[in-house]
Amino acid sequence: MPKLTPPQDLDRLVQLVAQHPEGVGVELLTAAMGGTPRRTLQRRLAALVQARRVDLVGLGRAACYVVPSAPPVSSLTPAFLPLPVHEPGADYPTEAYVPTSPEGEAIKTYVRQPRHLRKPVGYQQQFLEAYQPNVTAYLPTGLRAQLHTLGQSPAAQTPAGTFARDILNRLLIDLSWASSRLEGNTYSRLDTERLIAQGQVADGKDALETQMILNHKEAIEYLVHDPERASLTPETVIALHAFLSNGLMADPAAVGHLRQRAVGIGGSVYLPLASPQGVQDLFGFVVEMAAEIEDPFEQAFFLMVHLPYLQPFEDVNKRVSRLAANIPFIRHNLCPLSFIDVPQQAYVDAMLGVYELNRVELLRDVFVWAYGRSCQQYVAVQQNMGKPDVFRVRYRRALGEVVATMVRAMEPATDEDVRRRIPAEVAQADRAGFTALVLLELRALHVGNAVRFGLRPLEVEGWLEKMKR
Repeated sequence: MPKLTPPQDLDRLVQLVAQHPEGVGVELLTAAMGGTPRRTLQRRLAALVQARRVDLVGLGRAACYVVPSAPPVSSLTPAFLPLPVHEPGADYPTEAYVPTSPEGEAIKTYVRQPRHLRKPVGYQQQFLEAYQPNVTAYLPTGLRAQLHTLGQSPAAQTPAGTFARDILNRLLIDLSWASSRLEGNTYSRLDTERLIAQGQVADGKDALETQMILNHKEAIEYLVHDPERASLTPETVIALHAFLSNGLMADPAAVGHLRQRAVGIGGSVYLPLASPQGVQDLFGFVVEMAAEIEDPFEQAFFLMVHLPYLQPFEDVNKRVSRLAANIPFIRHNLCPLSFIDVPQQAYVDAMLGVYELNRVELLRDVFVWAYGRSCQQYVAVQQNMGKPDVFRVRYRRALGEVVATMVRAMEPATDEDVRRRIPAEVAQADRAGFTALVLLELRALHVGNAVRFGLRPLEVEGWLEKMKR
C-alpha cells in the first residue's frame, strides 16, 4: 500500500492555518508542527490547496496560507433544468450543456484550450490523500440534502435493491443507452429498447456498438438481481469491468483484470500512473475509501471522480465508474442515475478537469444536473407504482425462482403445477396467495418483462409457443 499522509496530520495543519485569519507562512507552520520536515510540510500544504481546504495567497516570501470561507450552497448548486444551449457567436459553438457554477465555467474554459496550451501532468497521489471519508465532502451538505429529497422512492423502507428491480426494464434501457452514448455509441434509444427487449440488432450498426449495449445490460442485471452483489468491494468493481469490457478489449486477458501496462488518454495531457503495483495498491485503497463513505450521493460522486482518475483498467474505466456510482442508489432504494440526456461534451470537459486540474466542480455540475434529469424520468414510474406490495416483497426471491423454473421446464400455468413448485420458505397460510401471484406473473409474461426473472428471450418465446398448443 502506498504511504499516505495520516488524516490527523492534515487536520492539525488546517487547524493551525485557521488560527491565523490574516494568513500564515511556511516558517511559522514549520515551527508550530515541530519536527515535521519543511519539504514534507510543503507537500501536505500543496495537497490541502488541491483539495481546497486551504488557499495560497501571494507569491514568494509574501506567500501565506488561509482557510477559505465556505461559499454559499446556492453558488454550488446548478439548476436541474432546463438544459441550456450556447448562443451562436458565443465563445463556444452552439451546443447543449449543463448549467455550470462559476468554478465549473473556469474549468471548462481551461480544458477547452488546445492541448499545447495545457500543462502535462501525471497522477497526483495527494489528490486522493487529501480526501477523508465522512470529513471531506465534494458535495456540500445542503446539496446532498437536496439530492436526497429528489431521489426518494416509494420503496424506501423495503429491502435493498427493491426499487431498482421494480423499474429494471426501464433502467436497463435508459442506462445502457445513455452510458454507451457517452462513449460515442450511435444506437438510438428505440434501437436500444429493441435490442434489449427483443434481441433485435439495429440495421447498419457496428458489432462493437451492439456488444457495448448488451454488456451494459448484463452488468446492470448483475447488480440488481442480487443485492449482495451491489456492494463496494474490489471484486464487485472488477466484475463490472468483466461484464462491460467483454468482447471489447484488444487483449482478452485484460477483461476483468487490473492493468499491467501504462495507458494514455486521448485528447488529454494527463498521464495516468504507470506502475502495475501502484495501480493495484491504489485501486484497493480507492474502493476501501469509497466503502467508508456513509452518504450515498457523496459515495457515488467519489467513485465517478477517483475510478477514472486512477484508470485501474486498460480501458472501459468511465463505464465502470458510472455503473459503480449506482451501487449506493441500489442499496438505499434511491432513484438510479441513468445519465439520460447528459451532453457528451460536458461530461468529457468535466473528466478533463479531474484529470488535469484535480478539480471536481464541473463534474459536480454534471452529476447534479444528471441526477435531477434521471429523477424526472422516473417520477411517473414512481407515481404509478403506489405503495409497495408487502406480500410480493416478502416472497420476491421465491416468486422469481418458481416462475423461472416453470418456464425452463416448459410447465403450464396451472394451480397444480405451481403448488408442486412452492418452496418450503413460503408459509402454509400464504401458499394460496403465493400460487395466485405466480399464476398472475406467468399469464402476464412476455419477452419484454422476462428479464426480471433472469429469463432470456428465446426461453420465453419457446414457453409461450408451447402454451399456445
